Amino acid sequence: MNQQLLDSKSAKTETSIHPLIGKRWSPRAFSSQPVPQVILNTLFEAASWAASAFNEQPWQYIYAHHADEAGFSRLLSGLNEGNQVWAKNAGVLVLSLAQPNLSYNGRPNRHYMHDTGAANTSLLLQAADLDIYGHMMGGFDYGKTVAEFDLNKDGLESVCFIALGYLGDPEQLDEPLRSREQAVRSRKPLNAFTHKITGS
Repeated sequence: MNQQLLDSKSAKTETSIHPLIGKRWSPRAFSSQPVPQVILNTLFEAASWAASAFNEQPWQYIYAHHADEAGFSRLLSGLNEGNQVWAKNAGVLVLSLAQPNLSYNGRPNRHYMHDTGAANTSLLLQAADLDIYGHMMGGFDYGKTVAEFDLNKDGLESVCFIALGYLGDPEQLDEPLRSREQAVRSRKPLNAFTHKITGS
């Protein structure tokens, strides 16, 4: 593992945060090391314990290991070309799905995307604890994905794809991806997105 790269990617924060949050980032260079099923199950277990409105747990996941060429290719083919060129090396590809309606009355659940995002974050933090990294992707062919996995049948919506795996060498990437992989991460300062309200 490239410790220099990991050190450069560690979050530089204004306050002290949990190390896992600082460790998590979204690489594009993945190694060929497979992700064992028992480890992947741990990541899904972590996702299952995310908070959700009415405890609906509206998330579902479709996935394939890299070693399963047919299943992996089905998922990979749904990605935009720019994502396929690096995601093809991931140990696992995951399609994150969400059920937009409440199970107990069939009405729209206005929190389903939020809750599925929370589950995905839990999954990625658990992955980081196990030295597995994930990259969420919104760049995919929505219509093709719906048709390929017959999502209309169950009323599921595609949220994102997630590439999961152990870190690879940034040198395996072509530019401009290589430079992006090695760039220092940054975030908006707290005062750019927090607004304290006081009584009149």
